Amino acid sequence: MSVLPTPVSTQRILQRAQFDAVMSSGPPVAKTVHFALHMAKSHESGGVPDLFPGGGAWLGVLVPKRWARRAVTRNTLRRQIYAVARELTAGLPQLPMVVRLRSGFSRDDFPSATSDALKREARAELLQLLGERLARRQQRPRAVAMPADPAPLADNAPA
Repeated sequence: MSVLPTPVSTQRILQRAQFDAVMSSGPPVAKTVHFALHMAKSHESGGVPDLFPGGGAWLGVLVPKRWARRAVTRNTLRRQIYAVARELTAGLPQLPMVVRLRSGFSRDDFPSATSDALKREARAELLQLLGERLARRQQRPRAVAMPADPAPLADNAPA
């Protein structure tokens, strides 16, 4: 009898302190038209090592009433975020992150709160946010600070 490896799962951020730790770690690392991705620099955000026990990927979702007035829309978007994250679990960085709705979906374009068109649009943006943009950010080499130029050589200096 063979034992299959258990898939790595993303733990959910639920406590306010966890959200605060991720959100205060700096500006969003990636954005789309409707979503922003915030990521902590490490698991020990704010000097509190027990905030994210066990390490690994942690995901929180912020869908404010300001941008999604109806509860059914907020829940639909939340489900889409968790579903896309579950599909991309292997490619996600092993750090705490928060996906935030940063602007609302137009009621003119999506009159139904749970329309298939809304789900497709949200899913496409989330795949772009968590897949392509995050992968591009991780592959980008970090700028290395070069030491300042030393004083010019004395070749041109008067004797």
